[in-house]
Amino acid sequence: MNWLPSAEIALLKKRASIIQRIRQFFISRELLEVETPALSQSGVTDPHLFCFKSYFVGADIDAKNIEAQGVPLYLQTSPEFHMKRLLSAGSGSIFQISKAFRNEESGRYHNPEFTLLEWYRVGFDHFQLMAEMEQLLQLILECGPCKRLTYQQAFKQVLDVDPLSASLAILKKSGAHLNLGDVLETETDFDTVLQLLFCFAIEPVIANEQPCFVYNFPASQAALARISPADKRVAERFEVYYKGIELANGFHELNDSDEQLRRFEKDNQYRKINNLPEMPIDFRFVASLKKLPDCAGVALGIDRLIMLATDKNHIDDVVSFTIKGA
Repeated sequence: MNWLPSAEIALLKKRASIIQRIRQFFISRELLEVETPALSQSGVTDPHLFCFKSYFVGADIDAKNIEAQGVPLYLQTSPEFHMKRLLSAGSGSIFQISKAFRNEESGRYHNPEFTLLEWYRVGFDHFQLMAEMEQLLQLILECGPCKRLTYQQAFKQVLDVDPLSASLAILKKSGAHLNLGDVLETETDFDTVLQLLFCFAIEPVIANEQPCFVYNFPASQAALARISPADKRVAERFEVYYKGIELANGFHELNDSDEQLRRFEKDNQYRKINNLPEMPIDFRFVASLKKLPDCAGVALGIDRLIMLATDKNHIDDVVSFTIKGA
């Protein structure tokens, strides 16, 4: 039986050095490093994310819907909700390097357990946060200036179609050459079609020479971001790509608890319609948004960043043990 780590020891030493440089980047800017729980009584409602579920069978805790096996707990897909609760409590700007867990297929860029860098800047909008993230990428990847495109510009540049005004039929026609077969033809959800086109047509070509920030995502994909006051069709959200890899997802953070609750409930309605399990809403997080200061935040995949920094082609090459060898 093979008991060896998946990454070489020399690579793991490089990984440690990179993480130290990342930590120093934020310490020098006087961000507070925090730790938050990996387990929560609530998961995430996002229909594209799947949480690992376990049960707590020890002492009583204040929880609803206690099942026969005990209190259901969820491994966090991101430390976001707890970090925002700290922000609402007055922490000031914060960062965290932590493990996150997503119950999805493992592959070249995916391991169910992965390392995530997440940070929040009080008083920043998403443009200011993009500028700071560019500085971090230049430090770690030794790359040049980053490119910036709106979501609309990216679609027009690659597929010659406007994602903010095109019909579903026109969008499908623009991707006919991608050879996605019935997947694209039979899909009826507008945002899923947009995501298919973005993943298979746009991601592979927009950032081969330099990292690229894509911003102003459709309002229907706002997640936890604010809607732009300048254009209600788009959200103040950005993602970062480099050499075909999605590196990060950031928001000018929504601090409207009523609107956030509506979005979570809409997620669960989608889950119900599509035979996915509904997820318990994190009402503590929702309540905390009433006190959330104006801020912007972003989550960046450390393992993928290290792949790029060390010129490796598979996530297995940059982590000590993958799920296959754990």
